[in-house]
Amino acid sequence: MSQFEAGERVQTQAAAERFQRHASERREKLEALRSPGGVAQVNDPARVARRLDRLSRYYAGEDLPATPGETPRAEPEEVLAAALERGHLPARAMVPDQRLAAPGTVLERIINTPDFVDIRYLEAGVAAARAVCRVRIRDRAGRVVGHGTGSLVSPRLLLTNHHVLEDAGVAALSAAEFNFQDGLDGQPLQPQLLSLDPDVFFVADRERDFALVAVRASEDDLAKLGFNPLVEAEGKAVIGEFVTIIQHPRGEKKQVSLRENRIVDLPEAFMHYEADTEPGSSGSPVFNDQWEVVALHHASVPSPEHGEFGGFLNEGIRISRILRFLGEQSLEADQRALLDQLRFERIVIRQAAASVVEPSPAGGAGEHQRDIPAPGVTSSAERATIRLNLPLELTLRLGGASSADPGDERPGQRLGVGVDEAIVIDPDYSNRRGYDPSFLGTATLSVPLPGLSAELLAKAAVDSAATEQGHVLRYHNFSVAINRERRLAFFTAVNIDGALSRRLRRENDRWLLDPRLPAEDQTGEPVYADNDLDRGHLVRRLDPAWGTSEATAKLANDDTFHFTNCSPQHKEFNQRQTSWAGLEDYILENADNRDFKVSVFTGPVFASDDDDYRGVKLPRQFWKVAIMVKANGQLSATAYLLSQESLLEGLETEREFSYGAYRTYQVQIARIAGLTGLSFGSLENFDPLPSGLEAATAPRELTTVADLVL
Repeated sequence: MSQFEAGERVQTQAAAERFQRHASERREKLEALRSPGGVAQVNDPARVARRLDRLSRYYAGEDLPATPGETPRAEPEEVLAAALERGHLPARAMVPDQRLAAPGTVLERIINTPDFVDIRYLEAGVAAARAVCRVRIRDRAGRVVGHGTGSLVSPRLLLTNHHVLEDAGVAALSAAEFNFQDGLDGQPLQPQLLSLDPDVFFVADRERDFALVAVRASEDDLAKLGFNPLVEAEGKAVIGEFVTIIQHPRGEKKQVSLRENRIVDLPEAFMHYEADTEPGSSGSPVFNDQWEVVALHHASVPSPEHGEFGGFLNEGIRISRILRFLGEQSLEADQRALLDQLRFERIVIRQAAASVVEPSPAGGAGEHQRDIPAPGVTSSAERATIRLNLPLELTLRLGGASSADPGDERPGQRLGVGVDEAIVIDPDYSNRRGYDPSFLGTATLSVPLPGLSAELLAKAAVDSAATEQGHVLRYHNFSVAINRERRLAFFTAVNIDGALSRRLRRENDRWLLDPRLPAEDQTGEPVYADNDLDRGHLVRRLDPAWGTSEATAKLANDDTFHFTNCSPQHKEFNQRQTSWAGLEDYILENADNRDFKVSVFTGPVFASDDDDYRGVKLPRQFWKVAIMVKANGQLSATAYLLSQESLLEGLETEREFSYGAYRTYQVQIARIAGLTGLSFGSLENFDPLPSGLEAATAPRELTTVADLVL
């Protein structure tokens, strides 16, 4: 049993004991709630008064009490009379001709009308949900041993259960995964995996079963997610009211148990509520109808007596009790400053907008546009800045002409037809086989992945869910290893089958981070915004796009749009007609390639003096190793080097770029090994380039087909 499972069992048992102790009282309250005026019967007058005051201020748009000292101490009748005098209650709360109706009756009419929730309830819920994440709980070996739910509750801090993150050590190994959910089109959104930073802040308590921990990410990344602030003032909920729970049940995609979860008891520091959700959503925020966090969900206990509600009773820890505990702790000044941010107002994140062109009176497209908020949709302005030209994608032949549609003409195009679907990433990463070392033939012709030395392996980003070779990210027909310090690939490795390749048309690009790695280990969109850097495919989009069906080929085509397979490259390097782009095609179509197959390794050269740009060092050179089996059954492994060094000058300056010379060279594999620190094993024995032709001072430049040595 894992530490997480043991902690969850302890908390569930404690919750079950509390449920049992309050069973008779709960039954009485449930019976009372079925009758008119039941809300007033099961709540003491002071609680009714505080809730009435808070709701009246909410509907008036006034500031809400944030601390216990700001909550009213008046009788319910006085609070109601003041609210009526100000006209600050929704019309549905009033009984015709009974302006001075009993406070309990008015309150019940407000909270017990699920068909009349204000429309802002939906918009506020979308904003609240964005800050909710799945917590990946990892052990010291980096394996995922469980999942919980968490929520950002300040610009930097995340709240979940103590039994999810029992100590700072577990927190340091674990991660928060945001956007693990489906979008409006039913397709998975791009998850964002962020590391936790307990060294900056970590406070946890077993009795109240909570853990509050800092998240390691930039302010901009966190600001996009927003947060759900915690309010210590009471009056946020009463028995008989409904709550909403945003959660990752059993570690699945984000879901919502929408509002029909009735609070049935408020014993001690806890909240009990009926729900029709599955257990297993430890750490979920529990919201009232105003999207204020009222409790931290931590346990679901079987309750056959409540079978009509799914047979479970749920327990959460009241937020006011958690905040009271935090206020009593002795913290360092910097930690206290982070804790004070819990009382910030909610940050409302404006949705990216889809630009919709309204028809003109004549039926054509009008010039006026309106922005419609749509989660997960890129605005027209944002789309205008995205470049669709990608490096290593031109299919120029050595000494030949380019195709009309760069990247679409391939040796096997006669076997396939166009496929129109947009980029869609298969969310099940467990079914990807990755690069196949035996692709070129029998075991005697096996070509293993480039090897990382112990020094390089220590810098490799690791897929925590992988059972072996965690530094190798497997995709459809190719694999990638990432240098987490440089946030770019050590290498990519792809198998290309020219006989089964499919012609897939280039659709709108959609680049995604790989959810198996923390976001900070990858180079994402910010590096490419508003400059002359292109998102450079390392594995060309059509290289792995082969198979017995177009659907299979498309899975591999779309996989190439992970940022892990991308490197910043100057647009001139990317878009000009260079011999680099056609190497794979030439080797497939020409020479004495026995089976029309090639395996290709590609990557950047990391130099210590590479220029730093927006937190990423820009590689000046790229390498490629192509391996095939010749007609005589022998391997041929050739290496190539291409430089864009002179093109990187002047980024973010007003002067024009210095478009210097860039050339492709054939070099010995040993030269690539020396530049990268990678090991290519026995491939150096199958390099046809004579040693006398390769020297650092006299590389073999490729200008025509005749220059290639295969």
